[in-house]
Amino acid sequence: MSFFGKNIKKIRGVKSLSQQAFADLFDLKRGTLGAYEEGRSEPKIETIIKVANYFSISIDDLLTSELTVNQLLRFNDNITLDPEDLEKEHFATVPCITAKNYQDYIAHFDNEFFVKDMPSLSLPINTEKTFRGFTVNNLEMTSHDKGFYPKDIVIGELVPNKVIQKLNNGTVAFALINDHIILRRLYTTENGIVLRADHKNIDDIKVTLKEIKQLWRVRYVFFRRVPELTDSFEDKLALIEAQLKAIKNHDSL
Repeated sequence: MSFFGKNIKKIRGVKSLSQQAFADLFDLKRGTLGAYEEGRSEPKIETIIKVANYFSISIDDLLTSELTVNQLLRFNDNITLDPEDLEKEHFATVPCITAKNYQDYIAHFDNEFFVKDMPSLSLPINTEKTFRGFTVNNLEMTSHDKGFYPKDIVIGELVPNKVIQKLNNGTVAFALINDHIILRRLYTTENGIVLRADHKNIDDIKVTLKEIKQLWRVRYVFFRRVPELTDSFEDKLALIEAQLKAIKNHDSL
């Protein structure tokens, strides 16, 4: 069996031709062309020659190997590239909870049609796992000018309820509980979890596993602001200590 059927189908994609339009070019019936593409029938030699000449492709290439898009573009400059025919890396689509859809998400979080219609991010992360984006809306996870600020976006990986208590204490997560979505650090207890803020003077929230409708472990973060790139106080202190140590060692020589 030749590669003729696969190749004419790829040519159609690159040229943006329907089966009927392609068939009309070579005085073929649409059903006949479909049979060629599906490998149910082989073309006459006259048809092969017509197709090869029309697209400036050698008969040998047309019949004996599966053509690539790059080959087709080199064969004939008049063939236009159909973006759908390109091999693309598939990114994960991450629905994002925003200030505008916050309440709607709480009401319809388990409705797949609502979730598909949410604004989303396309990210090069594991496409086999389920992720959700959440736009930070308060200062509960800030401490000494560090942490998450309003309009930062955290990306969470869905954690099954039976796995929640196996998470490490201090894991940052956001959970849908009753009519709120809460972003905090998670600490496990015998009967449930404690959600603790990084900001001072904010009380812990204790919940049972039954109260948790969804919980997402934070895996990635998009900061709205540019992080401070200057040396921290701790880094500067360590540098001073290293310099003092070097001076002492020099004096002892």
